[in-house]
Amino acid sequence: MQAEDRLHYMDHLRALAMLAGVLFHAALAYSPLMHPIWPTADTGRSIVVDGAAWFLHLFRMPLFFVVAGFFAALLVARRGLGGLFRNRCARVLLPLLLFLPLVTASMYGLTQHAAATVLHPSPVLAWLRAYIDQHDTMPFVPGWAHLWFLFYLMLFTVLVWVASALELRRIGDSLASLPAALIPAVLPVWLALPLVWAGVPWPAPDALLPSLWALVFFGTYFALGYGMYTRADLLDRLRPLSSWLLYGAVAAYALLFWSSGGFTAAVRPSSWGHALLQAYAGCWLTLWCVLVARRWLDVRNRTLRWLADASYWVYLVHLPVLFAIQYGLLDMRQHWSVKFALATVCTLAVSFASYQALVRHTLIGRLLDGKLTVTARRPATASDAIFPVPDPQVDMKERDA
Repeated sequence: MQAEDRLHYMDHLRALAMLAGVLFHAALAYSPLMHPIWPTADTGRSIVVDGAAWFLHLFRMPLFFVVAGFFAALLVARRGLGGLFRNRCARVLLPLLLFLPLVTASMYGLTQHAAATVLHPSPVLAWLRAYIDQHDTMPFVPGWAHLWFLFYLMLFTVLVWVASALELRRIGDSLASLPAALIPAVLPVWLALPLVWAGVPWPAPDALLPSLWALVFFGTYFALGYGMYTRADLLDRLRPLSSWLLYGAVAAYALLFWSSGGFTAAVRPSSWGHALLQAYAGCWLTLWCVLVARRWLDVRNRTLRWLADASYWVYLVHLPVLFAIQYGLLDMRQHWSVKFALATVCTLAVSFASYQALVRHTLIGRLLDGKLTVTARRPATASDAIFPVPDPQVDMKERDA
């Protein structure tokens, strides 16, 4: 199967992972685990939320890195390492630099206003209110917020060049050629190593400086996606295992959730057993999602195509929108499930409407959608001998992650 034939399901997979991200962040306000540390934490909460939210957490971001790794390999194949860097600077670094100040300022302002006005504040808002009363200002901790994914994606872009220079891709190629059953059996053991330190469930690595555990953990998924492009037979060999991957992942997660007391006993660093269960459940779910998407979503679909186009914008803006809505819901007395539904639907509605009305047909929309047309140039690098390169005179649309 050629890479071009596989773009549809990878695009659609990215769109669905984006939707899962909105659901996940909306659910954190009603999570018992996150109640002491989440700014929009509501008085209503349920362990059911933790069971569902952290299940999504296991594979949502790994899927994004798999998709990003796949498209990174595609770009190297078509345009060489130089083309990959130009694309990532335009579609990753530039949006990060543009939107990080806007996202940070908006969330800071929303939180400051909520701390001063909400009648039933979360523990975080109550602490901030006391801090502001004492110091006349709200503390500011610099970080990447939810845009940490873009920061790590740029780091992995640099590592692609390092791996190419040191010819380390041969290692990945050798791993991809292992018997199919060994990949889901051995890979989670490697993934468990960084999770021992990260904890259960693993946190968002949103600090300004990169975390070693995150580089190893997400870098492995990025390399896995890269290998899915370079070794097109990999998914064919894994396909017979798809049902077992799902059943095994659900069983591993159920055992993890039970043994950690619904994550109430989760600590950092975590036990080796918890790290293994988290690694196996997450890895198997990620592989299963890719296999299912390849089987059922590798078709042209206007709705999913539109969602894939909108996914980048929704990713960038959904958290400030969600915070604004959930701060307003803190003083409402409805059941947590009603608030969760309202927050999710309203966040998606505002994000999608703003994309269609204000972004899609603008230069920013074309940049985020990957529809800026550029001329492909045949790379004069050593990768020519490894990756197929299209006709250098053909114009292509950038449709990577």
